[in-house]
Amino acid sequence: MSDEIKKHVDESWKDAVGEEKDKVEAENGEPPVEVSFGLFITGLMMEAVMALGDLENPVTHKKEPNLQHAKILIDTLEMLKEKTKNNLSKDEDEAMGSILYDLRMRFVAKAGKKK
Repeated sequence: MSDEIKKHVDESWKDAVGEEKDKVEAENGEPPVEVSFGLFITGLMMEAVMALGDLENPVTHKKEPNLQHAKILIDTLEMLKEKTKNNLSKDEDEAMGSILYDLRMRFVAKAGKKK
């Protein structure tokens, strides 16, 4: 008997994903958005900027400051930074640091004006 063990790896899922991607692209006329950590934290940042009243809400077309919500989002980003420590690429870590610094400075400026 041979010492070599034959393994069968089912890679049919790759074909199914490729077909689904092609289908979505054909329906929308554009490729689907690739989810990434950078896209995720950018979304949280944009929501925080809206909560700080620096960006118009795309639904209401108004700037609607909500400092409590902004603080929750900033704290959430800080928690993500701590929980992902040593697991991010250099670029991701730098982006996270820059985003947090910018949001904190904006928050301090808005909170100072409110008092």
